[in-house]
Amino acid sequence: MKIYNTMSRKIEELVPMERDHIRIYACGPTVYNYIHIGNARPICSFDVLRRYLKYKGYNVTYVQNFTDVDDKIIRRANEEGVSASEVSEKYIAEYKKDAHGLNVMDADIHPKVTESMELIIDIVKRLVDSGHAYEKNGDVYFRTRSFPEYGKLSGQPIEDLQAGARIDVNDIKEDPLDFAVWKSAKPGEPYWDSPWGKGRPGWHIECSAMSSHYLGETLDIHCGGQDLIFPHHENEIAQSEAASGKKFSNYWMHNGYINIDNKKMSKSLGNFFTVREVAEKYGYEVIRYMMVQAHYRSPINYCKELLDACKSSLERLYTCRDTIDRAEAAASDGEVTAEAKEIFAKRKAQFESAMDEDLNTADAVTALFELARDLNKMSADSSVSKQQLISGAELFDSMTDVLGILYNRKKTDEIPAEIKALAEKRAEARKAKDFAEADRLRDEIAALGWQIKETRQGTEITRL
Repeated sequence: MKIYNTMSRKIEELVPMERDHIRIYACGPTVYNYIHIGNARPICSFDVLRRYLKYKGYNVTYVQNFTDVDDKIIRRANEEGVSASEVSEKYIAEYKKDAHGLNVMDADIHPKVTESMELIIDIVKRLVDSGHAYEKNGDVYFRTRSFPEYGKLSGQPIEDLQAGARIDVNDIKEDPLDFAVWKSAKPGEPYWDSPWGKGRPGWHIECSAMSSHYLGETLDIHCGGQDLIFPHHENEIAQSEAASGKKFSNYWMHNGYINIDNKKMSKSLGNFFTVREVAEKYGYEVIRYMMVQAHYRSPINYCKELLDACKSSLERLYTCRDTIDRAEAAASDGEVTAEAKEIFAKRKAQFESAMDEDLNTADAVTALFELARDLNKMSADSSVSKQQLISGAELFDSMTDVLGILYNRKKTDEIPAEIKALAEKRAEARKAKDFAEADRLRDEIAALGWQIKETRQGTEITRL
């Protein structure tokens, strides 16, 4: 498999440090509000990465943190008259509800900043002891110039950063480019005891501490949104490598932006949408599909037309999968033809080739739809064997499982007994040519929220 490495700006062969084990760290949310559409993209994109690596046979250890103490959390707590921990715990629960709605698997480990203070204080102490950081009035700052490679991820030479830095006459830092790894406590803020007094960590240091503790001092893959490249990930590299003397991550993956009607999403522009708001109108799965139908590094232009198109595409895939089930139920035993084996092998190779080329989900979705077309043709052929349809369905399901879609598929055994009984009565009425009664039963079924219709593969019952 090849992936685009932000560090080298090249597509590289993915070579894990351990032959069958890949360790991934993903930057998680700061939990002070519901996640927005932009937040949903990295969690869906890198969920697909994790699923595909598992599909390929790797053991994957996936760590995603929760930033549960932060200026924004404290501000929200003060506004609501509650504690910062109440705010963070509320929105961790809301995050999980949205993530599960999007069919995102829980991380193997979800560390919280507030539960990682010993780890954070330890790495800050190592930086101070080695001269890479210094204390001023209870604050601790990283000496950016002590790390000569600063700027290597974002491609911004330190000289350019220096020219653009603002100098505040009241700034206690030695250098405008230095950044905080520990902040002294202000009145009314949550704090922890440290060698430098009461305080709490800077944003960047927490990820360095948690990732190294759970995954080791060198990661296989570090991933996140494109907006995190600078300064967050740049600062993570500097402080992590200064503390350990080792390479922080072998690969860096960053997803592209989401624009709203061709404009950058912004609260000030009034085009800011939470996942919860969109899910109430379209359902979570349409959002998930929107994320995977494009290459993870390409921008997505969020608009009503795109959501409608994604909804229609999902419906086509659901229809195909239901059609296979009905055809399988009516089919007889037999062999899988050589032609079908060739078709399935071709579609499987097409799908894997796309995914192996920098997680190209856009082309993988194309392969899925071409398989759906093949399976629709097979399902319409009454001579096709049950085994052939089962083989096709298994391949179809493996593709959709990797992409994390079609997870709301309704199975026949989920149809309520009342609906099944009415459907049987309708079938008897049709057999007796009592079409008026059959129509009445059809309308009664519809009034209960279900649709019944006849197809070449038999009677189809679906939710309205």
